[in-house]
Amino acid sequence: MAKLKRTLSKDDVVLEVTNPVTEVELKNRQKDYDVLPPRKFGTKYRNLLFKPIEFTLFNKSYSFQFNFCTNPYCKWQGLQQEKFDTKGKPSRYRLDASIEDRKQIKCNPDPVNPNRGATLGCKSVALSNWSIAEEIHRLIRINSIKVDEPVYNFHKEGCPKQEQTPFKSPSLFYRQGKSSSTGAQQWQCKTCKKKTTLRPDGKKSVVYNQKRSEINLLFTKLLLNREPITRACEVLGIANGTYYDKLEFIYRRCLEFLERNEIKPLQDKEFKEIWINTDKMTYYLNNIRKKGMGGSKYSDLEDSVFPTNVVISADAISRYVFRSDVNYDWEASLDDVEKDTIQFKDDHLGVYARKNARHTKFSFYPQPPSANDTQSKAEYNHDLSKVEKRAKYTDGLHVNSTYTSVAHFWLIKEMVNASEWRFITDEDSSLITAIFRVFSKEIRLSDGHHFLCQTDKTKSRKQARQEFVEAQNELLEWADFNGIKTKKLRDLAKLKLERVFETHHFHKEVTTSAGKHLEYADNPIEHPLATIDRGYRSVDCTTNLSSLEPKDIAKFILNVNDNASNAFIQQIRRRLSILERPLTTARGDQKSYIYANFNPKYAQMAITILRTYYNFCLPYKTGKVNKTPAQRLGIVDKIFELKDIIYLR
Repeated sequence: MAKLKRTLSKDDVVLEVTNPVTEVELKNRQKDYDVLPPRKFGTKYRNLLFKPIEFTLFNKSYSFQFNFCTNPYCKWQGLQQEKFDTKGKPSRYRLDASIEDRKQIKCNPDPVNPNRGATLGCKSVALSNWSIAEEIHRLIRINSIKVDEPVYNFHKEGCPKQEQTPFKSPSLFYRQGKSSSTGAQQWQCKTCKKKTTLRPDGKKSVVYNQKRSEINLLFTKLLLNREPITRACEVLGIANGTYYDKLEFIYRRCLEFLERNEIKPLQDKEFKEIWINTDKMTYYLNNIRKKGMGGSKYSDLEDSVFPTNVVISADAISRYVFRSDVNYDWEASLDDVEKDTIQFKDDHLGVYARKNARHTKFSFYPQPPSANDTQSKAEYNHDLSKVEKRAKYTDGLHVNSTYTSVAHFWLIKEMVNASEWRFITDEDSSLITAIFRVFSKEIRLSDGHHFLCQTDKTKSRKQARQEFVEAQNELLEWADFNGIKTKKLRDLAKLKLERVFETHHFHKEVTTSAGKHLEYADNPIEHPLATIDRGYRSVDCTTNLSSLEPKDIAKFILNVNDNASNAFIQQIRRRLSILERPLTTARGDQKSYIYANFNPKYAQMAITILRTYYNFCLPYKTGKVNKTPAQRLGIVDKIFELKDIIYLR
């Protein structure tokens, strides 16, 4: 029998991290905190920089360490830190602290085989592996459900049969029929005569604990058709509180639907090659004061809106959206940051060693200057005032988009079984470094490649259409000039690209005193197939394709586009009122974010509901084929309706 389920809370631990700081080290940190200046303290306890983080997830053990070279052309790419057994005991990497707030690891020369391959002196931002694990835990928690086990009391106080239940001893209870409202079984103790109604099973749960359950379908349709919250409440005749209860209920239903129709089918499916198109969408969160924090004395506090990112990854071929994650932790609190700071002395550690490094602005809680601190009392008070101001506003904290991106890709890698990976992004550094860290092994083995796709977003629709027509004409003219008879544009584009890559390279050959090596050339080309809404696009490859033939590279480049992520982002803008583009004010000199929501928790829920609808219910036509992204990916064989999601059909 299907049971009611609930979303996970902060107290539900599904990913358990083994504390990387031992009890001995904790005691030493306590002793050294007042003895050592912050810089020396951070140097002494920087062992977490290259220490793998170990954790268990759903009873399975994992371990990772993401601080290594991320340059695909460097011989150290993807390799862990190592001390070489040569004179001076040099290491593969060293910490470069030239930028105080942005510490990096730098590749050292190879002391063992200096003439085999090339080390390029690369620099990669040092991240906190511990904080990455915490972000993975957050993303799992907000996208997971578990059985909500009820606690029943079948007896009145003082009943001699207190320990008995109808599940174990049905002969001690009367069956009292079923509830008229939920259809759930009712039981009565034969001794104390207390009646107890069980919770309904999954089929009846659509009306359990639900006010106005008959409007669930209409509510979802209004949500997915950009109806503002106030107007939706008027149409449905409900209060704001009921609106958000409905939103959480539909979100939970979507997670149950995805558990059946996404997670399990993907576990059983294997892809020889998968193309992942990732992009970030920025929306603005209304930053409201908490109750009691209004008035003129608070007028000089924080900005009224927060730019917030949503990381979106979709299959470039089928347009199936695998994940869409908001980089905001609405369960994070400054009180927890303060406790961690006091326990681990994070205020004197490098960012890469802090548990809360993912909260860039609030990775530690300011502490009074220690005995040998280099911070003055005035500087401490200034830092403390910023934290105290933040505490008066919207609950939760922003997460650095690099940490969200790394966790995002790590979860996709766990979700999708693929032999070869292809990635398409723009020049967003947080996305690129996340790919190079999570898929370092695949890139090193040439089973993973990363492509850049750039379009000029300032073009008008008219300009884009002109370029679309122009690109088609150029291909047809090129075919006539070269005596090619086919008129299929995709075939012509592939043939033209094959010719181009006989001379064009995405890498360059560099000669040094140690020999020759390859480096990324930053040498993009214009894609021969323009799109009708954005015109021409430039494409490039940041990984090493030097071992491939021109025809193989041409086949890759032909697939490089950002249509999948762009299509979903457009759906978000057009269908969700809380995430639509800002309105221009009457004066025309400012932007208004009146529809932006106050709690990013509900933005995440709305996007997940839309993602479920988009993947399983919204077909699009290519040629004569009219299928949903889920059908095209091959995990379902029919088009679903909203009713199927809400009622779990």
